[in-house]
Amino acid sequence: MTIPSAEGFLPAASCLPCTAEEERAAVDALTREADANVKDGDLRYLISQSWWTNWQSYVGLLSYGENDTDIPLQPASRPGEIDNRKLVLEETSSGSEDTELQRTLREGEDYTLVPQDVWRKLYDWYKGGPEISRKVICEDPTSRRYIVDVYPLHLTLIDERDNSARTIKLSRKAKVSELYRLVCSLLSVEQSKVHIWDHYQKLKNKKLTNRNETLEEAQLLMDQEILLEVSADDIWSSDHCTRSTSNELALLPLEPTTSSFSIAGGPNFSNGYSSGIGSSLSQDNSLNPLVKDIEDGYSNFSNGTKDDIHGLTGLHNLGNTCFMNSAIQSLVHTPPLVEYFLKEYTQEINTENPLGLQGELAVAFAELLRKLWSAGRTSVPPRAFKSKLSRFAPQFSGYNQHDSQELLAFLLDGLHEDLNRVKKKPYIEAKDADDRPDEEFAEECWNYHKARNDSIIVDKFQGQYKSTLVCPECNKISVTFDPFMYLSLPLPSTVTRMMTVTVFSGTGDSLPMPYTVTVPKNGVCRDLCKALSDACCLKESETLLLGEVYDYRIYRYFSPLELLHIIKDGDQLVAYKLPAGHEKLLRIEILHRNVDRFTPEPQFNARKLIGSPLVTCIPNDSTRKADIYAAVSAVLAPFVRANVHAPGESLLNGSRPSLDGIVLRDNGASCEKGLSTSNVDEARSDAEFLPFKLYLSDDKGHIRNPVEEDSDHVFGLPMRLLMGWSDKEHEIYNLKYMDDLPDVFKPGFMSKKTRQEAVNLFSCLDAFLKDEPLGPDDMWYCPCCKEHRQASKKLDLWRLPEILVVHLKRFSYSRYMKNKLDTFVNFPIHDLDMTKYAKHTSGGDQPHIYELYAVINHYGGLGGGHYSAYAKLIKEDSWYHFDDSHVSSVNEEETRTSAAYLLFYRRVDGNSCAMSDVVPVDIHMVDSLEA
Repeated sequence: MTIPSAEGFLPAASCLPCTAEEERAAVDALTREADANVKDGDLRYLISQSWWTNWQSYVGLLSYGENDTDIPLQPASRPGEIDNRKLVLEETSSGSEDTELQRTLREGEDYTLVPQDVWRKLYDWYKGGPEISRKVICEDPTSRRYIVDVYPLHLTLIDERDNSARTIKLSRKAKVSELYRLVCSLLSVEQSKVHIWDHYQKLKNKKLTNRNETLEEAQLLMDQEILLEVSADDIWSSDHCTRSTSNELALLPLEPTTSSFSIAGGPNFSNGYSSGIGSSLSQDNSLNPLVKDIEDGYSNFSNGTKDDIHGLTGLHNLGNTCFMNSAIQSLVHTPPLVEYFLKEYTQEINTENPLGLQGELAVAFAELLRKLWSAGRTSVPPRAFKSKLSRFAPQFSGYNQHDSQELLAFLLDGLHEDLNRVKKKPYIEAKDADDRPDEEFAEECWNYHKARNDSIIVDKFQGQYKSTLVCPECNKISVTFDPFMYLSLPLPSTVTRMMTVTVFSGTGDSLPMPYTVTVPKNGVCRDLCKALSDACCLKESETLLLGEVYDYRIYRYFSPLELLHIIKDGDQLVAYKLPAGHEKLLRIEILHRNVDRFTPEPQFNARKLIGSPLVTCIPNDSTRKADIYAAVSAVLAPFVRANVHAPGESLLNGSRPSLDGIVLRDNGASCEKGLSTSNVDEARSDAEFLPFKLYLSDDKGHIRNPVEEDSDHVFGLPMRLLMGWSDKEHEIYNLKYMDDLPDVFKPGFMSKKTRQEAVNLFSCLDAFLKDEPLGPDDMWYCPCCKEHRQASKKLDLWRLPEILVVHLKRFSYSRYMKNKLDTFVNFPIHDLDMTKYAKHTSGGDQPHIYELYAVINHYGGLGGGHYSAYAKLIKEDSWYHFDDSHVSSVNEEETRTSAAYLLFYRRVDGNSCAMSDVVPVDIHMVDSLEA
């Protein structure tokens, strides 16, 4: 029989149901086709990341142990309607491209981008919305690099004729000529009669006359004002072009710059394509000093006490740029950098380095530093610097919040490449240590590094660490020496967690006992069992079966390689001590429920189960009624109340199948050596002598079938029993030892105390330097075994830099979870002694003593937090708080808070630069400096 096609019988918008495999294949094919044929003007659609992740799990694109360690284990069901409501501020009726997005969205965390055809398919299958589309823009036609304009540029157009305001939206890559056309079309005026001004901060900064440059190259920012001037007679008077508002400051012209493209959407994920880093200079770009305009923050007047103190100038927040401002303030208060950039540095600019930025980043940073160190200043808007930065690091374009440490790392690396004294890097083949002394090999590696990398950044910021790898099979040792720019230290509470598990005896040897152990946060259940084995003094002949109890029944058992992060703090875990090789035995699970003793037949209470489930084992061929009762009696023996002599006491005394004779063969099979079985008379199984009643049941305790003399049981499955608890059983056994299992980790007094306790900076260092195995996704290729091995790795600090930057890893990200740790880290302000950590000292036994001079702070949670910086003026011996444009003095002790994120130390052993040698720079000096 031929089944006709559904085409023509169904509406065009409908779609026949597809299987998960068919959906995955269709989306994969459409995505590949769209990526292969991408062009300027294509559309990409935003989809909620949470919905997209659920769909990926449903179709099998995410599975346990594939790429991420944080993927859920349970099979995913088909997701519901597409729900993008959390992505938008409000739904507009003028089209999906005008839908207003929340300003703090991040690709990969809040949304994902899919091609237009993929969106249509998903919408056919699932419906929902709202629909949110954005255009694809060609960033570089030669290299075919594309971006997605997730956040178009919002500008407030002020009409000077009536001071009316309206918002217009354009791509950052749009030309200034397009802006003129749009404005003239909206207001019905001729282009020849209008001029548009950059009206940042309500001041006429510059007239937009170069109509071939992009809006980003014109340094127009999100939500800023532009001013429209209209001439009635086509004659522009000279005062008309130069007038300014009454509150304008004295102006100097600004160098025309070429900004980069911007991924409108913030973090480094706002497009689905390679963004790359630009390296070519535009024709109007040079290494001449930046000339100044209103944005430089010059003032004709003195601002009082700050006139005589340099380095106290704030930075405007251009829109979520506090992460950048805090990093800049920390660097511009680094003594050797201040001395370097206030002197003649341009002879070291490397315009030939393909890895560098042809000196543009160094020049932009130097000019900004000079502005911040000039006297008589108000706060400075770092528009020119951000424009340069965005061109070469598109992940920092847009106006979303970013990680200050990521920006600092890029900035230091970019400054190094721009100022690298090595014009042509020699090729140097990496060599092995070949059992040479560490001192010799380390010096060779450092010299090789310096032969290719030689700059003020290397001189002051870079150190060297020793990495030792040991093969777990052949014990091959591999030693390498590598440079580092900063130390990223884990907080001890971020690498371990405390877990409480109640250990039950499966043989009736002891009462249940809770144990609290410390395990690796990213470890596996095998690590937890190992810690529990040590805590409860597990015998060699015993093993632990780890499980979770929920609703008074066993919810699941854990395999040794299951990840610990799937276990939540509120879960209740148990571990049963069973004989080694229990997998070859019949496992008995015992549930408990109250019964009414005054009825002819036991009537089970309708209430839920009680107590904690018990687990024991018997040989597979010992399933007679007497054997089962004897095994249960034995495991209940520790719960017998004192001075109680129950009926059937001989059963309680242990006439049961002995497990002492279970022996594992070499192949893992079990045999029974001298195994004795119960010879209890069948008559003694009568209710008259038995202290309790047992019933065959299911995993939820719903089924109640009597235990027969010869109970049939399916091989390989556990036997589940339901024990009835009447008043008689409660009189014999103390059930309180089975009640109220503790949570894995109880939020409360202890957790609050833990948060308040200070974590020492040295404990963070020790956690960073400890020996630990590599992850399964980071295997090391052993040259002796000729195979990838999960080697153990040990880091040591070999050579310490003059400027030591310490990054406290407070943030953790995963596909399903984001977290920030607010643990207070007790770090020294003076006399940080790193001598014991430095394995190599140059110039004898000189100690490595450091002093704190700057701190970057992060306040609040993820996505909505705020950055600020503390910095010390060395000459003045005073600390200041730099909170964007606001600068205030603070006491030294105030700099030590739980918000500390990056710490900047300078060595004070006599070789470091002192700020007292730096000559203060005023406006006139800055004006006369040549690049």
